[in-house]
Amino acid sequence: MSDDLNTRVANAAQGITPQTKPDERRRYLGSLRERVFVRMNNTEVKDPALTQLFLTHFNDYTGFSILINGNLNDEFLNQVEAQCGKTNIPFTIVTNETAKTGPEDTAILVVSNTAINKMRIEIAQVYPPEIPKTELTHDAKKDKNGFWHRLFHGDK
Repeated sequence: MSDDLNTRVANAAQGITPQTKPDERRRYLGSLRERVFVRMNNTEVKDPALTQLFLTHFNDYTGFSILINGNLNDEFLNQVEAQCGKTNIPFTIVTNETAKTGPEDTAILVVSNTAINKMRIEIAQVYPPEIPKTELTHDAKKDKNGFWHRLFHGDK
């Protein structure tokens, strides 16, 4: 315990402050998961349906800021930067060691300044696709073999 205390005192004297949750910060472009509203990975930014979904809901990001992986060269990320400029949503291009280019690494985040603790943050979970509406193919009132008819008249 005294070694830990000595290390902390030595670090404080040198101006070194320990970082909270370093693994989480590496995954979320320097932010924390508890602050994330929407996340897209490097594979999802290449999917036109998901990128359109992100851009369609841009008004939902008012009051948040956007972190963009600066190590990616993608037309969609340029569109996000332009849209941020039009809507006055602050954004930061992250080019440090947290901005990785693997398929499941983070490409773009919509984050809050404080914890919001959303359970689902992936773009497809935050904005799930609508279930297609189907029309009934027959009129239930005209169905002579309906439930009530069978109940009172038997199955004939």
